Amino acid sequence: MGRLVYAANTSLDGYLEDASGAFDWSVPDEEVHAFWNEHERRIGTSLYGRRMYETMRVWEDDDWLEGEPDVVREYAAIWRDAEKVVFSRTLDAVTTSRTTLHREFDPDVVRALVEASDTDLSVGGAALGAEAFRHGLVDECVLLVCPVTVGGGRPAMPAGLRVDLDLLEERRFAGGAVLLRYAVREA
Repeated sequence: MGRLVYAANTSLDGYLEDASGAFDWSVPDEEVHAFWNEHERRIGTSLYGRRMYETMRVWEDDDWLEGEPDVVREYAAIWRDAEKVVFSRTLDAVTTSRTTLHREFDPDVVRALVEASDTDLSVGGAALGAEAFRHGLVDECVLLVCPVTVGGGRPAMPAGLRVDLDLLEERRFAGGAVLLRYAVREA
């Protein structure tokens, strides 16, 4: 059985995106990119909402990867090899390989995926992550805190929900980012 891991880059003040929807402040340097590559190697299936899927599907194409560092091209290969499940009421179809579309978020579908998996699964994006937390599905939380405050935007953690955590790991990166990895305590 796998575990469901919520993973995100976040500003120091707790946002995935700033008020304008930008997240360019969280573009990883080579060391942080290598960390995410190692993290993603342990993930067999990634769960996305529409917005996160539309952001991530750039990794399907090779056109822009020419001239990029090895660590970036390596991430593209890791992403392509993973299974992807998209929960969206508005997408007509998915355009990437190894991708399944579900019209509604169904906690029972997610539980079944986790129980049937030999590897961990990840959930990405604020809205889908919040749903997973609200249904008690998240086993672990991996936050990479970037050295910036953005003053508002899309929160990394669900509003109005208490989640008790146990610190599993902390790590400082040379560029100032800090990894915080937590186990989610069962209620």
